Amino acid sequence: MSWYLENGPESDVVVSTRVRLARNIVGHKFVPKANGKELEEVMNLFKENKIIPELRFVRLCELDELMQNSLVEKHIISRDILNEENAALLLNNDEDVCVMINEEDHVRIQAMKPGLDLNGALKMAKEIDSKIASKVEYAYSDIYGYLTACPTNVGTGLRASVMLHLPALRITGRLGKIMDVISKVNLNVRGVYGEGTEAIGDMYQVSNKASLGMTNEEIIVNVKAISKKIIEQERKAREYLKDRGIDFEDKVYRDYGILTSARKISSDECAKLISIVKLGVDMGIIKEIDSKKVNEISIMTKPATLQKCYKEALEPNERDVKRAELIKNIMKE
Repeated sequence: MSWYLENGPESDVVVSTRVRLARNIVGHKFVPKANGKELEEVMNLFKENKIIPELRFVRLCELDELMQNSLVEKHIISRDILNEENAALLLNNDEDVCVMINEEDHVRIQAMKPGLDLNGALKMAKEIDSKIASKVEYAYSDIYGYLTACPTNVGTGLRASVMLHLPALRITGRLGKIMDVISKVNLNVRGVYGEGTEAIGDMYQVSNKASLGMTNEEIIVNVKAISKKIIEQERKAREYLKDRGIDFEDKVYRDYGILTSARKISSDECAKLISIVKLGVDMGIIKEIDSKKVNEISIMTKPATLQKCYKEALEPNERDVKRAELIKNIMKE
């Protein structure tokens, strides 16, 4: 089973963890200043894939649009990389390790884990980083650390992110206060797909703002500590909702009924319903479905992934019908 369908530590609140290392290669212009030929030269360094043979090389432009967008929906690649013609991926079979070539930097190493597992993700990323560093020379300054296209990544080049499901804080009106506190402790709060995106289905990414002047371990400790505090507040809000008894349980089961019985359902409505159903499952209110099926519904019902599942391009109304159909099929498994 793919990593993003599994549960991990603190998975009632933390959906996933991602660690990303940004690197650039000496002797090549950084991506924002390079032309197509120069970026192709960088890509070709990895094309034969002798650096990390256990990862398969995929040129992004050779994937169809549905596959590209499905990878974005699964958080395996960023949406920004889709704009670069000479971009490529090094990807493992489990899709929990991905090296993006020619995104904002020459090399962006990503490692993903279910639940709250920053140390595990960092270990995976560092192993890939070491293998690449043994074959190419990274742009590095003894004063500043790793040199990157964006100043906020200079230093360790590390971005540690935690995806949190925070419906109870939203419902109880406490989310705004929590977000204000996070922004004051050198962390970013973003939507599901990163900078400039909205929170969908009560999902929020928390990550470090900068890496200069800190070690990898210090960044991890900081992000983990704040994540633990948010988890604690979300669980307190859930206890508050639980005390409302039948009224809250009725809301949860009504949304569960719509999600599992509707004949057609839009992507936005589906995300909102899944958020409440996941909350109900994680709180032990809903017992007819487990968290792994909730994870599967959440991923497989996203627009591109849904169409990839049915192996055809679908109009919006057709997608809404197929989405409801797919949910019923997953429930029967």
